[in-house]
Amino acid sequence: MSSNPRKLSQLLAAASAAAALMVSMVACGLIADQDRGATTSAAPAPATPSPSPTPTPTPTPGKGPECPTLRCTSILVTGDMLVHTQLWQQAQQDAAAAGKPGLDFVPLLEGQRAYIQRSDLAICHQETPVAGPDGPFSAYPSFNVPPQIITASKAVGYQACTTASNHTIDRGTEGLVRTLDALDAAGLKHTGSYRTEAEAQGILIVPTPAAKIAIVIGTYGLNGQIPEQDWQVDMLDTATMIAKAKKAKTLGADIVLGVMHAGDEYASEANAQQQETAHALVDSGEFTMIYGHHTHSVLPIEQYKGTWIVYGLGNGVTELSPWFQVNNEGLLVRAQFSQDAAGKWTAANLAWAPSVIVRDPYRWCSVASDAPQGPCATPAEDAATHQRTKTVVESMGAAAAGAHELLVSKEP
Repeated sequence: MSSNPRKLSQLLAAASAAAALMVSMVACGLIADQDRGATTSAAPAPATPSPSPTPTPTPTPGKGPECPTLRCTSILVTGDMLVHTQLWQQAQQDAAAAGKPGLDFVPLLEGQRAYIQRSDLAICHQETPVAGPDGPFSAYPSFNVPPQIITASKAVGYQACTTASNHTIDRGTEGLVRTLDALDAAGLKHTGSYRTEAEAQGILIVPTPAAKIAIVIGTYGLNGQIPEQDWQVDMLDTATMIAKAKKAKTLGADIVLGVMHAGDEYASEANAQQQETAHALVDSGEFTMIYGHHTHSVLPIEQYKGTWIVYGLGNGVTELSPWFQVNNEGLLVRAQFSQDAAGKWTAANLAWAPSVIVRDPYRWCSVASDAPQGPCATPAEDAATHQRTKTVVESMGAAAAGAHELLVSKEP
């Protein structure tokens, strides 16, 4: 060490300044990165961010019975809209009585409105082709019915109709196109028959406030008639229907309804084709509920592997048959679906209401136990219709599985 007092004093001063600088650097949070020889921030490590809260689904109880979960939707289905001569004569009388021109089928269907209003989606079945507003009209065996039945269906609240049946091409391509145009003009969605091949490739998906509902239908046949193009009418083919259901889900459908136009006319039991097809559709895991029409009679309801199958809804409207009492009776079914915590939709509530067609004037009339329209025929006849329907509906264990009568006037 130098013995020069001045130099020693200078060295001590430099050392003191360096020490002060180091203290200052540490105090300011700056350190030397020894590995890279660079100066970096020594600020404390940031706290682990809190995970974003899982969004809570918006409660959407839907219409109908109390929803057991956060989200529910209810779907109402009815049978064949089968318009005969006597019904369009009645529609003409009802229009005249109201001071309106043409035909008015709304009074015929009015009794269905109370049920439709307590459902999120109501689906009808337009069994036959329609003519122009002024005809010419024809009934069985080759139908060409007034298009006013379609505007009446819309007026009482239906949002969609299926169109694949054994009568779809009674009037050829022209009648098929005319019917779909009338449905479009009325604002009713539709599926089952098509004007173009591109339309036939589509899937009908109808939204409700809580869910998106897909409808996939097929008919057992076309009364021996052959369409101009094989894509014009959906046929009852299990593989095709399953493929459509899968496609519907890729397009965002939450609930898929499988619809069968099949069975033995005026029967009270589902035939082998109906049961085998319905079970295969359920076994695929792609369908949420199966229902059907065509037999012009009420058929049983079955719960198969946890999925409801409504084999036959009878007629939505029809002329009274003097030979087949079951032809005059129908079934209206409302299914409520609920979504569980995992997002899966299942049927939470299945309810049915029996109906009958009465005349003088012709009306659809509910014979449910709460008699929402008052007496339909006589009390004895109404009770007999109710009992016949109940016996058939419950013949495959529906009541034990939870299906019950729909008492619409008892709901809030």
